[in-house]
Amino acid sequence: MNIYFKYGLIFSAGLVTLFIALLAVVAFTVNPNDYKPLIVKLVQEKKERTLTLDGDIKLALFPKIGLDLGKVSLSEHKGTTEFASVEGVKLYVAWLPLLRKSLVVDHVSVDGIRANLARYANGTTNIDDLIKKEEESEQVKFDIEGVKITRSGINVDDQMGKHKFSLNNFSMQSGRLKDGAPTDIALDFNAQLDHPFTKIQVQLKSGLLFELEKKHYALESLNLGIKGDAAGISEMDFTLKGDLDAKLEDSAFLSKNLKLSVTGKQGIQKLNVKLDAPKFQLSKDKVSSDKLSLEAQIDQPQGSTKARLTIPAMQGTGAAFQIADIVLDVDGKQGDKSIKGKLTSPFKGNLEMQRFDLSKVIATFNISNPALPKGNMNLTLSGNAYADIKKQDIALNATTRLDDSHIQAKLGMTNFAAQALRFDVAIDQLDIDRYLPPSSKKQSAEAEKPFDMSALKNLNANGSIRVGTLKLSNVKSTNVRLDMQAASGKFNINPMSANLYQGSMNGTVSIHTAATPQFYVKQNLRGISIGPLLKDLADKDILEGKGSISLDISTTGTTVSALKRSLNGNAALDLTDGAIKGINIAGTLRNAKSKLGMLKGEQSQAANPSEKTDFSELKASFIIRNGVAHNEDLAMKSPLLRLSGNGDINVGESSMNYLSKATVVGSLEGQGGAELAALKGLTIPVRIAGPYTSLKYTLDYNELATGAVKAKVQDELKDKLKSLFGR
Repeated sequence: MNIYFKYGLIFSAGLVTLFIALLAVVAFTVNPNDYKPLIVKLVQEKKERTLTLDGDIKLALFPKIGLDLGKVSLSEHKGTTEFASVEGVKLYVAWLPLLRKSLVVDHVSVDGIRANLARYANGTTNIDDLIKKEEESEQVKFDIEGVKITRSGINVDDQMGKHKFSLNNFSMQSGRLKDGAPTDIALDFNAQLDHPFTKIQVQLKSGLLFELEKKHYALESLNLGIKGDAAGISEMDFTLKGDLDAKLEDSAFLSKNLKLSVTGKQGIQKLNVKLDAPKFQLSKDKVSSDKLSLEAQIDQPQGSTKARLTIPAMQGTGAAFQIADIVLDVDGKQGDKSIKGKLTSPFKGNLEMQRFDLSKVIATFNISNPALPKGNMNLTLSGNAYADIKKQDIALNATTRLDDSHIQAKLGMTNFAAQALRFDVAIDQLDIDRYLPPSSKKQSAEAEKPFDMSALKNLNANGSIRVGTLKLSNVKSTNVRLDMQAASGKFNINPMSANLYQGSMNGTVSIHTAATPQFYVKQNLRGISIGPLLKDLADKDILEGKGSISLDISTTGTTVSALKRSLNGNAALDLTDGAIKGINIAGTLRNAKSKLGMLKGEQSQAANPSEKTDFSELKASFIIRNGVAHNEDLAMKSPLLRLSGNGDINVGESSMNYLSKATVVGSLEGQGGAELAALKGLTIPVRIAGPYTSLKYTLDYNELATGAVKAKVQDELKDKLKSLFGR
């Protein structure tokens, strides 16, 4: 043996012996607990937090550095409230790799972690001081032979986002954790979130590979299970199995034998969703997949609905890949209702540009429902759609036929975070009543359910709808235009215009979806034939005439009745050449004239649809307060009568109490004789009162008789004066 090599071995052995001896001396002479006060002081000075070390610190130096801290707790910043605590921590580190700035940890064992994290309303957190950027230092590589965490949990109070989250019973066990080395990992924990309500148990077992610098992560033989309540699904059972590999720097993704299954309940509905993806590869250089299928089934007590999405095998590159035809089939039955349809389209994409196109969408759907007036509804659609991820733009251009309606629609969304919707829809004709169930008393009672305004609260939309001919609530209109804007819980239609009943309407409608929704309507109707409009809208035949109506009203409430009781604002009516239905005032006065000696007091009569009081002009304005429309300036003119009055129309109670005063100004000769000549100039009170469904008209015959006597005395007095003075 070479003498130098021999002496070298002896020297090395001597150094190792000396090193071991030094470690033994340190281990027997140094007590780490002597440094506890110094450690506590340093934490207080550096982080302004109180560190509590309840147990003894145990230190081992050979063959590995070993540390057993026992129970440790840390206070909130500048406070005494506990921020986090650990029941026990054990850590062993290898010596030689540490000298090469490589942290090789033999094993980490942590028991009973408890932490309380908070994000305040101003966006700061209670760990900001712990994660402040310190001076940059050379990164130390780590290598951990194994990690074991038991009985741990964390609570998060997000005051800014108004959420509370907790993670409990957390346990983790892993094999060797080293950059680039495959290992195994197992997780098990419970999680709960207050809004949206989530309460789940999570179990995960998988092979794990990570390369931090390359941003490469892989899960092999993944088995993920989630059970509980989440995303509005109760008794959820979610499983995901397969192999996943993601290289984030290269935007590459690979999955093999991926199978997803979700079952659960939504109310009385049972859900069952399955995804089968044997192989899927996505990268800049290659895009390929085997046939993918996604199935969803919803079961209800009276039937079920099935949907199946099929994506054929595809090939291509990140710059250009395509699929011959994706196919969506829908088949459902619920009692005597059914839906059946199919949608197909070629698909092409460009990963570099992040643009995806459905170049030729063709869809046909048939919906059968006995509650619909015609029993069914048929929809056909053709068009194209695209999604431009870089520009955050999605659009659909479609030509659609819905039964007898032809529809041209341009729909889209920009700014994915804000979900800004846009639309431009043109319809030649639309009968909405065709798709609404017949009205009934039961449905009227159901209308008292609070409005569901949730769809409008977060709606961000801007667009226009134009309809050539529209029928809604039996009201017919043409040239309808609705320009809509929705944002921040406010929904506006401006303008809201149409031609209807020989006239036109133009105005605005606004809805504010506050805790109690607020509604505003400002509308002008000009040249309207009021009789047919009231008949079609409310099935009321109480007024005829043509002219203008103006509304400037607001209301609040969560039900129809509440809206009627909360009406406030102004309204005005200006009609010509019409009639008030239900009473013939002139005819009633003629009859009263012939019976003046027999009728006394007040006499009432029910409204008679066959009778009416004609007018050449009718004007009135209303001040509306808390659902009651009050009028003081009624002015009705006809060749025979003048009608004035005042009173209330109680919209909230669907009733009225109105006192009109009829004055005879002309002769009825040619229309029934001259018997009312004696009543010329008299004013006769006519009270209209009662619910809309049974209005009654009341005439005060006492005042009528008194007026007639006064008129006769005045006429006789005038005759005597004329004879005395010759005039």
